Amino acid sequence: MTDEVCNMTEHKDWSGSRSLRDQLERAALSVSNNIAEGFERGTTNELLAFLYIARGSAGEVRSMLCFLERREGFANLKSQISNLKSLSESCSRQLRAWEDNLQHSDIKGQRHINEKTRLHYDSKKGAEEFQKVLEEPLPPNYPLLKGKQ
Repeated sequence: MTDEVCNMTEHKDWSGSRSLRDQLERAALSVSNNIAEGFERGTTNELLAFLYIARGSAGEVRSMLCFLERREGFANLKSQISNLKSLSESCSRQLRAWEDNLQHSDIKGQRHINEKTRLHYDSKKGAEEFQKVLEEPLPPNYPLLKGKQ
């Protein structure tokens, strides 16, 4: 998203002020920077906090794009603005899905993982995968099903 924002703000048809351009570029870059910072913190709770901030930045990008869409001086960039709005909405949805996944995870984060917690997680994951296999229907040609069809 940041690349596309910069492509638009560096385009010859850009007619916005320098401060508007800078704010739009900073907000777009803030999305990936906050994801990176949250991930590097090493705990799920901190990652979640930074994902919320990243999603807020994606919303800020979308807000500025809506503003630009209504301005007369940006008619030549209408297609790029529309594409960027869709991209920022997609980023927000993906971040929300990641947040939901983390909120329902037993893992407290990389900082909290040790051999004991790793073994427990792997064991639990293996049991869940085995349960899925047990729930799958047997193929029609399975030997124990012969004569029961």
